[in-house]
Order: sequence, then C-alpha cells, then structure tokens
Amino acid sequence: MNKKQELSEYRDWIKALKSKIYDTKRKVALSINSQLLELYWEIGKDIVERQENSDWGSKLIEQTANELKHEFPEIKGFSRRNLYAIRQWYKFYSKEYSFVPQSVAQIPWGHNRLIITKIKNLDEALFYCNETIKNGWDRDTLEIQIDNNYYNKKGKAVTNFSETLPEKQSKLAVEILKDPYNFDFLGLHDDALEKSIEDELVKHITEFLLELGQGFAFLGHQYKIEISETDYFIDMLFYHMELRSYIVIELKAGKFKPEFTGKLNFYLSAVDSQLKKQDDNKTIGILLCKKKERIEAEYALRDINKPMGISEYRLTDAIPENLKTKLPSIEELENQLTEKIKRR
Repeated sequence: MNKKQELSEYRDWIKALKSKIYDTKRKVALSINSQLLELYWEIGKDIVERQENSDWGSKLIEQTANELKHEFPEIKGFSRRNLYAIRQWYKFYSKEYSFVPQSVAQIPWGHNRLIITKIKNLDEALFYCNETIKNGWDRDTLEIQIDNNYYNKKGKAVTNFSETLPEKQSKLAVEILKDPYNFDFLGLHDDALEKSIEDELVKHITEFLLELGQGFAFLGHQYKIEISETDYFIDMLFYHMELRSYIVIELKAGKFKPEFTGKLNFYLSAVDSQLKKQDDNKTIGILLCKKKERIEAEYALRDINKPMGISEYRLTDAIPENLKTKLPSIEELENQLTEKIKRR
C-alpha cells in the first residue's frame, strides 16, 4: 500500500471514529435528558398527589423548593417557578399517559416548558414534540413555528399529489406544504407587487427557508430556462433533499386564476427535461397566491398530470378590527416620544 492510500485509509478511519463519538455523545445527551424528565414526572406526580390528598397547605411547592435548593444548590431545576412548571407539565400529559410520552422525553425541558405554556391541546403538543425531533428545532425556532400556527397550516394546501406521485412521495409532499405561508417578516403591505415580494424573499432567504420548512435548498430566483431560443424565467427554484425533487415556486400578487397552472405546468416540463437527473423524482410546482377559492383551485388541478400545490400567503398578520382603533399611529408614537424627551 502506498503512502497516498495509507493517508486516505487513515482519514476514512478518523472520520468513522469521530462519527461514532458524536453518535455516542448524542445518545448520552438523550439518555440524560430522558432520565431528567422521568425524574420531573415523578416530582410532578408526587406534588399533585400531595396537594390533592393531604392537608399540607398551599405553600407546599414553595417549601419543597426551599428544601431541595438547600440540599442540591448546584441544581437549578428546583426553583419555585420550575416546580410549578413541572406540576403543570405533569397534569397536562397525565390526562392521557401514565408515563412520560416518548416524544416528550426526547426534547429538552426548555422546549417542554414552551409547549405547555403556549399549547392547550394534547395532540397539538405532541405534534410539536415530534416536529422538533424530526427537524432538530432549537427553542427559538420552535417558538416561531408555534406562533406561526404550523400545526394548522401543515398539509393544508390544495394539491394533486395523490394523483401524480407515488403514495410514499405523495404523503411527504403533502406534509411539506403549508397553507397559508406567513411572510410578515418582509415588512411589506398587502398591496405589494410580485417583484417587490420576490426581491424581499431573496433578501430574507434565511427566514423564507425557515417558513418553507426543512429540506429546501435555494437554487436561484428568476432562474433562466431557454426553450427554442427563447428565454423564460422561473420565479424561484429549489431542490428538496428528502423528496429528491426540484421545486418550482411561482409567486402571484393577486387572487389565484386557473390559467396560472398552465404556465407552471410549462416550467415543470422544462425543468424535467433540462435539469432533472435519472435519480431525481418528478419536479413539483407550488403556486403562492394572496387568495384562492378552494373549489376553483381543485378544478384547475383536476386534469393536470404534473404534481402541483396551491397555497396562500400572508404579508401581514391580521389585526382584529376592534383593536385597530386602539393602536397608536406612528405620528402619535413620535409625539409621545418627543414629550418624554422634553420632560427629561
């Protein structure tokens, strides 16, 4: 074996060794987290049972916190506030479970506290636990997804995937689409034009990819396709790593019209012919419109043999009418700030 082969073999061995160490560290971390949550479950159970079946008084949690902090000063999880959270967490899941649910035990305590603070439905809470595990969300990302109502958006788009894709790929493709998408991070008004929206999405590509979900790789905007010596430009082109498909996104500033699907179908044919490789699956098209009528969208997709989905997007979060009059204008805020400065 020559030196080059020896070096290559050594590097492969080191890479495999590092992978084993990282995998072991992950398993140890998961094990420690699971054991901690099992302990919290027992603590929560004990507190609830003592409060319900004894005369130890309303200050049980406060007194318990003092005792535990004195005995275990190096552990931060025994504060009065955290014991209340443990009690709330236990009562939430113990309605249906005798032990810590598996998905709950696999996410950090900070994620768990966030979920029980914001979510009141058990199925929805478990959904966010599973999505956190699947997507590797940190706490901030989880909070963004909850605030954006991901639970009620996922898989709600109008599509023809069940007719145009194999069953396994169809289910995954349905899951990756939301309806509606939230683009309020762009800071645009509802009357913004398509080019402005597209330009801002490119500028805020990190936030856009987060809103799209895991697996999307951005390949470009106004992506040029040449057909019969004529240039055509796709609004945005992506590749989805898990679907192993190109994703064509066309953006419309107004209401959905059936003729939009014809142009998207044309682009899908072009990408399939010019970019798609043998190992790639069918290219998928997504139409993003400000508004759509569901029945109209379903009719438009009925006889199209290429996979497409139609979703709405929101540029601003809706403000209830009864609150609009209570919100100060920019001018009022500026005047208030000026007055405060004068008083100093």
